[in-house]
Amino acid sequence: MTLGQTFLGLLETRSQHGYDLKRAYDERFAGQRPLAYGQVYATLSRLLKHGLVEVEAVEAGAGPERKRYTVTDSGVTDVERWLATPESPEPYLQSTLYTKVVLALLTGRPADGILDVQRAEHLRLMRELTRRKTAGDLSDQLICDHALFHLEADLRWLELTAARLNDLADEVRGR
Repeated sequence: MTLGQTFLGLLETRSQHGYDLKRAYDERFAGQRPLAYGQVYATLSRLLKHGLVEVEAVEAGAGPERKRYTVTDSGVTDVERWLATPESPEPYLQSTLYTKVVLALLTGRPADGILDVQRAEHLRLMRELTRRKTAGDLSDQLICDHALFHLEADLRWLELTAARLNDLADEVRGR
């Protein structure tokens, strides 16, 4: 997710202080990883520099002055362009897991053990996501479904690789 465009979209809904923007982002998109304040203000500074946001007001407070940011017409155009651009699918043409399996075979180690451990880890995470999905709101459900579908595809690959492990071993060892 591109943080700058996400901020611009959030600012389209209403002008906000950096603190409010962070809170809105964390509530909607952060999941388990809230943004650091430094990341918020660095991003706002970059957006300001590029003319995508402007300071609508500076308000005095108990601490430092608080700037209220608003999106510019250029910022709205940037969000529209970003939303209209499809994301590139992320095929895992050379995953770390595949590399581990091949290296295990090359070095005479049991690759089936690697697949078994990975399968167990995938199933553990799937159980955790299913619990989160069951207890969550619609946003959580959709996010968990996305992750679960990817994990299911990984499990299919693990099963397929396990079924072909002897053939892969022969190919890797040059037989």
